[in-house]
Amino acid sequence: MGRGAVAAAALTLWWLTGRAGAVWLELSTTATKCLSEEIQSNVVVMADYSILFEEHPVRPTVFVKVTSPYGDVLHLAEKVTYGQFAFTTAESGVYVACFWAETLDRGMVINLNLDWRVGIAAKDWHTVAKKEKIDGVSLELVKLEAAARAIHGNLLYLIVKEAGMRDLSEWTQVKITWLSLMSLAVCIAVSVLQVWHLKRFFQKKKLI
Repeated sequence: MGRGAVAAAALTLWWLTGRAGAVWLELSTTATKCLSEEIQSNVVVMADYSILFEEHPVRPTVFVKVTSPYGDVLHLAEKVTYGQFAFTTAESGVYVACFWAETLDRGMVINLNLDWRVGIAAKDWHTVAKKEKIDGVSLELVKLEAAARAIHGNLLYLIVKEAGMRDLSEWTQVKITWLSLMSLAVCIAVSVLQVWHLKRFFQKKKLI
């Protein structure tokens, strides 16, 4: 395999298994901005955030809170202008990072830069290359191996999740079937009671 093919394959697998990117958030006193992502267990997450300073009459600060799918606080910072957090996910689910600004002047908006990296995108490959004394194609092959493991893990996670959704769907279908049968039985019983009641009524009135 040529060097170009290795690099292209590594880039493709990197995109499939690791996500990284910087976003800008506009914060004001009227709303909290949150980002969420569904991540499986045993995945490294790293992020850096900082206020983009502009012409503000006061030095703005922000509050940051990162929570796990079960509500555990993984990172909490108050009245900061920059910071970072890193953790390895303990369980699969949706992880949420929320940002809100301290009291600002009316109409004032501040911009926050967030660099969010998940999976192999969060790995320090420069340090790995230096420690293992590898570079070039060898480094790309190491990345490919890590990406292959990540893809395998993602596939297993999706299979388990799909099985859980299928079981839930089947359970729901059974419950709906029983509910439909019960509703039908109640309707039949009510109809029989109405006929019986009407028959007695007409008999008392000597209409039949």
